[in-house]
Amino acid sequence: MADRNGGVWLGTQQGKSNISHFRDGRLQTTLLSSPRGPAGIQALFVDSDNSLLVTSSQGLYRLNHGQATLFSGDNGLPCPETFNAIRDNHGALWIYTRCGLVRIAGPEWGKWIESPHAAVSVMTLDALDGAQAGTGSFSQPMSSKAPDGRLWFVTGVSAQVLDPDRLYENAPPPPVYIEGVVADRKRFDATSFVKVPALNRDLEIDYTAPSFSVPQKVRFRYMLEGRDREWQDAGTRRQAFYTDLKPRHYRFRVTACNSSGVWNQTGASLDFVVLPAYYQTNWFRGLCVLAFLALLWAGYQMRVHQLQKQEKKFRDAVETMPALAFVADPNGNRTFFNRGWLEYTALSSEQASGSGWEKTIHPDDLKRITERWRESQTTGEPLDYEARLRRGSDGLYRWFQTRARPLRDNRGKIVKWCAVATDIEDRKDAEQLRADLTHASRVSTMGELVASISHELAQPIQVTTAHAKASLRWLQQDPPDLTEVRKGTERIIEAGTLASEIINRLRSLYKKAPPKRELIAINEVIGEMTGMLRSEARRHGVSIRTNLKDDLPITVVDRVQLQQVLMNLMLNGIEAMKDTGGVLTVKSQLGEDGQIEISLNDTGPGLPLGKADEIFDAFFTTKPEGSGMGLAISKSIVESHGGQIWANNDGGLGATFHFTLPAAAADTNPPLDAA
Repeated sequence: MADRNGGVWLGTQQGKSNISHFRDGRLQTTLLSSPRGPAGIQALFVDSDNSLLVTSSQGLYRLNHGQATLFSGDNGLPCPETFNAIRDNHGALWIYTRCGLVRIAGPEWGKWIESPHAAVSVMTLDALDGAQAGTGSFSQPMSSKAPDGRLWFVTGVSAQVLDPDRLYENAPPPPVYIEGVVADRKRFDATSFVKVPALNRDLEIDYTAPSFSVPQKVRFRYMLEGRDREWQDAGTRRQAFYTDLKPRHYRFRVTACNSSGVWNQTGASLDFVVLPAYYQTNWFRGLCVLAFLALLWAGYQMRVHQLQKQEKKFRDAVETMPALAFVADPNGNRTFFNRGWLEYTALSSEQASGSGWEKTIHPDDLKRITERWRESQTTGEPLDYEARLRRGSDGLYRWFQTRARPLRDNRGKIVKWCAVATDIEDRKDAEQLRADLTHASRVSTMGELVASISHELAQPIQVTTAHAKASLRWLQQDPPDLTEVRKGTERIIEAGTLASEIINRLRSLYKKAPPKRELIAINEVIGEMTGMLRSEARRHGVSIRTNLKDDLPITVVDRVQLQQVLMNLMLNGIEAMKDTGGVLTVKSQLGEDGQIEISLNDTGPGLPLGKADEIFDAFFTTKPEGSGMGLAISKSIVESHGGQIWANNDGGLGATFHFTLPAAAADTNPPLDAA
């Protein structure tokens, strides 16, 4: 097929369905290609705007400027299979389809070209209008326009002619009537207001639109106001069906169009009401609300009575309990004291109410516990404190432990505090005695610690001496390397600080002070010790490497004691390789049991054969100048922190020392002092 520009359009169906454009003897472009089958090409038609129309089993394709657009059932085509297309003298497009002849007026076709997703109005001539529906194979139907304007459509089995100038158009819209209403198989007259009985499940509304011109093609659409949000397309069906309509007023509207697509815009309407059942009426709902409120009131009164009985039982129990009990309001003012509290303090309820109870507290404890009360009133957290309470009979003070818990309402607001005070004077005496015995035990072990302390101080002093010698060498150079001197001085300060901390820990032990523990990031301490000992390791031809696991949990340890353990193990590894050189690897990771594991591996001669289990014993050493206390102290420190320490040979070359530390609990808050 040729177009107005001298081009030639060809369609093929050999393996694929293709539309190709040739001009000047050369292939310009292939515009449409699809597998052979339902989308196969039937015929080509060049339209008045030089676009190419392609009929297919999916609809009508329009090819223009290299783009293909499909006109299908979504746009108003009554059936998808199209065989041919042609325009009449009035500009209307006629499409020969499987279901008959389809006419699209020029303006409607232009509306679709502007918006390919739009639905357009079409006229269909089928068997009811005397037109022959499309038959035969896809390659047979043909169309042509005679000089007098008539259109011929030919298939392998028939030929039919159509005169567009003599088409009958059914212009008057059909009248629409609502014939009746059927509710649960009972018919109602639609000429008057319909009252549908309550609890009807199925509702049918019958309507019609008389037409003397092809009545079978009259189409309807309807909408039930109060139920449907948009018009419902009923096609040629003349009934509307609804189920389980709620009790209320409704209006049913219906319109119709004739065979030429002319709609009756007014249509017909029917007002009806679905009556409610007795339990759906407002008066019944009001009675239910009143009955519910009465039931609530009765339940409330019963609950109040139960609470009063429970309160009496509680008060009797509190009065007779072998402890001092009291109740405070949200501001901390005492509002109730049991008999035991009043008898112990020899005060009356009036004297002790409000803030009068403060005179029974030891002056040294009063400020502390009032601050604790204010803190708990602010946070709402339970309160637990120890204070001395004066006995009214002789004026003596005894230690009591007081526990107070808040009582909240349904909204979570504190309405009162309930507290119990228990005599702990005997426990306090026992604690004091135990503290004295512990102190005596510490002092008695001082002689045993002399050897260990000399060992621990020797290591930082050794590091200090090594860095001092290195700094002196850097100063003796010409010119002096002040950067290295500064680094060596910083290492001397760090080692001196560690020695000072070791001495402070000894002094704390002697003074009966608790060991100081804090939240520590283990990788941070490893980094500090690696930097401190790197120069010492380099002096012996040893390189220090680290393999530290990120995101390790923190642990609660004594920082100086942890530094002691790391220094002991690292210096032991350096000394083991001082004659041959080697690599000291420090590794941190999270063990399978959730504890933090630190490993120190050297490439020295390894552990002594047969004595691997004795190296952590006190005074055991394999070095002529060793004290035998380093590993014993390390084991004591690690185990005091809840960890373990061990060592193993690495196949005869080198040794690996491991120790573990427990991870801190997620809710641990720094700083933490271990008792």
